[in-house]
Amino acid sequence: MNDIQQQVQEAIDGLVESGAERGLQVAVYRQGHPVVDATAGVADPATERLVASDTPFFSFSIGKGVAATVVHVLAERGVLGYDTPIAELWPEFGAHGKETATVRHALSQSVGVPGLPAGLTPEDLYDWDKMCAIIADAEPWWEPGTRIGYHALTFGYVVGEIVRRATGKPISRVLREEVASPLGVAGELFFGVPESELGRLARLEEAEGNQGMFAAIPEDSPIFKLGPPECTTAAYGNRADTLAAAVPSYGTVTARAVARLYAALLGEVDGVRLISPERLREVSAVAMTGVDQVFGFPTSWGLGYSIDRIGTEPQETPTVFGGGGVGGSYAYADTATGTTFVLTKNRLAPSFDTAEQVTGIVANAVAHG
Repeated sequence: MNDIQQQVQEAIDGLVESGAERGLQVAVYRQGHPVVDATAGVADPATERLVASDTPFFSFSIGKGVAATVVHVLAERGVLGYDTPIAELWPEFGAHGKETATVRHALSQSVGVPGLPAGLTPEDLYDWDKMCAIIADAEPWWEPGTRIGYHALTFGYVVGEIVRRATGKPISRVLREEVASPLGVAGELFFGVPESELGRLARLEEAEGNQGMFAAIPEDSPIFKLGPPECTTAAYGNRADTLAAAVPSYGTVTARAVARLYAALLGEVDGVRLISPERLREVSAVAMTGVDQVFGFPTSWGLGYSIDRIGTEPQETPTVFGGGGVGGSYAYADTATGTTFVLTKNRLAPSFDTAEQVTGIVANAVAHG
């Protein structure tokens, strides 16, 4: 394990030098201790500001695991339960047959409301009350809890509103008070970035062909019903109003902050443990599995996390939970090895090739260390 930092550093330096990547962060914890904190490349090409360990990256969908963690911390304190009906906290959500939907269904991608109406704009997405009203009044695509399908955008609103109704506080504040501050990463873990912090962020850019992947998808695909197409672009992630909006379908984070969060799910980190061992077993076990009703491939989810590691076959790594995001950012924890891994990047690519390469290095080092 002694040279894992060097191996990762050499790998990401090579990716930047080759032109495959612009700027990267990789962080790894093992048994509650940091073993990799590596950065490479440029955070902002306009100023040539380099990536540092404390440079936050707007990272698509890594926020889902962070949002789920907030729910687990609240569940640990008895504020809510996984089998609490959502409508018990948020009565409007029970419309159109969704009264049986539970917090567990929301976390496991099985609550049945992955889609949004056509014609929504990014400005609509920033209006929390409007979006929650739309989702609450939505007709479910399936009976909650009976099928699974990726809730790309709606996940954040449903989980965030559950937290708000249960605590009376926006999830951005609960994240800061209950998770980020105790872990010492309040300046590196955001749902909604304060204006004073915007100058620290990495700037996103599109890799060649990144948006072109959508051209190959049939026009009637459910993928196009997930939300406005521009909300997967670098331009969207660079907008000040996107960054200010506390939508926990995504997050603005550093790799080391998320790696530390996942480590505090697995065990103790500098005296802080977010959840009990019993709860860890529950949240990291498969809660829902089946063919994804949006993407059409087999998938398995725990309570807020995908189950398996990128680059492995389904069910090959059942002790791994986490998730990746559009553009190639990735985070996971492995209960078998006590390892957490996070990669953030600012060049949005149409694949997880970089994450696969670097996770492979880490997994090999752990297996032989």
